[in-house]
Amino acid sequence: MSDTSRICPDCEGTEELGRRDFLKVGATTAGGLLLGTTAAQAAPTPKSKSETLVKKLYESMTDTQKKSVCFKWDHVAKGRGLLRTHVSNNWQITKPQIRGNFFTKDQQEIMRAIFEGLFNPAWVKKFDKQLRDDTGGKAWGAGQSIAIFGEPGKGNFELVMTGRHMTVRADGNSEKHVALGGPIFHGHAAQGFNEKPDHPGNIFWHQALEANKVYKMLDGKQRKLALERRRPGESSVAFRGKKGEFPGIPVSELSKDQVGALEKVLMSLVEPYRKEDKAEVLASLKAQGGLDACSLAFYRDGDLGDDGVWDNWRLEGPAFVWYFRGAPHVHIWINVASDPSVKLNARG
Repeated sequence: MSDTSRICPDCEGTEELGRRDFLKVGATTAGGLLLGTTAAQAAPTPKSKSETLVKKLYESMTDTQKKSVCFKWDHVAKGRGLLRTHVSNNWQITKPQIRGNFFTKDQQEIMRAIFEGLFNPAWVKKFDKQLRDDTGGKAWGAGQSIAIFGEPGKGNFELVMTGRHMTVRADGNSEKHVALGGPIFHGHAAQGFNEKPDHPGNIFWHQALEANKVYKMLDGKQRKLALERRRPGESSVAFRGKKGEFPGIPVSELSKDQVGALEKVLMSLVEPYRKEDKAEVLASLKAQGGLDACSLAFYRDGDLGDDGVWDNWRLEGPAFVWYFRGAPHVHIWINVASDPSVKLNARG
């Protein structure tokens, strides 16, 4: 992995899911699992807003365009393996950028609508800010590219949108056991490459503050379990399965009020996404045993300002990894499924 001390290698919402909905789709308390839907029932479908638009975009493309950005479902790329499952912190999945001369204005508008449809409406402007900050102030689409795998309307398909500090997907549940269409990535360098300890302007930092509230609730013995010395590798987010050993403190060892605070962390993690994806993430977690099957870890390594507000932390279960790396700026690696056998194709 490249030295991340200097460069990144490769590097009012109507959709809000309220706490009552959250509990319905499978959060856990220290006492056990609550009732909820399955991941398949919760997932987006080919008729979801973004997926419908992916089909419209595909049908609007010329043969020349399709040759550059459309691939078979199981396309393998040299150095990246199965291309539709690849994720990195700064990459372009295809050469043509959304904004430019390659796509028509109508197609650009469709892609913008696909992008907006993947998120909680209250978060769209936040993601626009992140993309501007991380592309030197470029307009949306000037730093992003797309690829479509499979043929929408004729079996499995997926659109992948990439750029610096963002990989997101729309697949209509073509990957049956995978939430969010597959592994995704977010990042933000709000005030330059080396952020200050309080991460001013970072759209994700409040998630870390919520996690640190849980740490402050831990007693001495619990903190000893939860606090790890060194962070795992940048892209170490493959599933360990039900027999895996997870870093940090098992959630099953937390008190009821501590688990309640961790549920608030989980709510903040899923808040940015459309309702279907939020529900599928939570239902996938439920299928693994919920939060009680997870562990929560904080890392001394990378503590900006040496202030004991942990910039780096990780919530992990058998097929659930949410890895928040806050130094030198925020990187978030996300990999969630209802089946731990699903493989991740990632790199840092």
